[in-house]
Amino acid sequence: MDQAVQVWREGRAGRIRLHRPKAFNALTLAMLQTIHAAVDALSADADVHFLLVDAPERGFCAGGDVRSIREGAMAGDRDAAAVFFSTEYALNQAIADCRKPFVTLVDGVCMGGGIGISVHGSHRIATERAMFAMPETAIGLFPDVGTSFLLPRLPGALGMYMGLTGARMVGADAVHAGLATHFVQSENLPALAAALVQDGVAVIAALAEPLPAFSLAAARPVIDTAFSAPSVPEIVARLEQGHTNFAQETLRALHQNSPSAVHWTFALLRAGAHRDLAQALAAELALAQRVAYLPEFAEGVRAVLVDKDRTPNWQPARLEDVDPAAISALFADTPQ
Repeated sequence: MDQAVQVWREGRAGRIRLHRPKAFNALTLAMLQTIHAAVDALSADADVHFLLVDAPERGFCAGGDVRSIREGAMAGDRDAAAVFFSTEYALNQAIADCRKPFVTLVDGVCMGGGIGISVHGSHRIATERAMFAMPETAIGLFPDVGTSFLLPRLPGALGMYMGLTGARMVGADAVHAGLATHFVQSENLPALAAALVQDGVAVIAALAEPLPAFSLAAARPVIDTAFSAPSVPEIVARLEQGHTNFAQETLRALHQNSPSAVHWTFALLRAGAHRDLAQALAAELALAQRVAYLPEFAEGVRAVLVDKDRTPNWQPARLEDVDPAAISALFADTPQ
């Protein structure tokens, strides 16, 4: 099996494996369609007790193939974003609605679209090498794949902190933050997968390992105080008043991202706290079809993924120069 998504039955499990290692398993439109079809088929198979998703080469999934979306948008294809994002978000909803246990084994990078495949499932196992992040504000986009529903529901203000800065949750920290449900050392994943196939999801609780301490425990007061603020300027003001290395590092990270993206992400996550998953995905789709055609997105993808010079020319260049009316206009007629 050498296709980008491999699907088979093994023991009690319906197996789905991401296998596009040269692109760190970044999700193409065809991959999304294949995974969705597999979820539907395996969910309906009486011989399948649960679904098991993994990607044993080069991390779990680096996200969606946003380079192709950018190329389509720059070529004037007005359907490129709608087709990709609607397909991706339909898969996210299908995973959330799956009536059988949905297990993901995350060993390595899990960003963007990879989080969309994992966090809506019932069992998310993270290893010490797992790295969860939603870095979309760095490319002029926003946390999507249903994370506008998820992030506001993480402990304290961790979700807003992650969404605006792109901060990473590594290893057991992902469990502490609520992105994963169990922690297992990477070297023990093969044994866990074998036990799952033979005996089902009940083995997870027995084989999961005790959690190390949360590395952000000492920073939680700064995070919760700053990122619970009612506006982006107030977040900045509270970080400036923090007088800790962590507060200053966080402030620098915030200023590196697209100022416009930080503002529309803040608005999206605030609204997401009052939406269910279906409503959040609908709002994300409406916003994606607008943002994907803005210069900010084209410039962000260029700087990070195309030219990789990491020197985006954001317009406007400062958080304080973003026009609130322009941000509000992006949400006009957004589904509630």
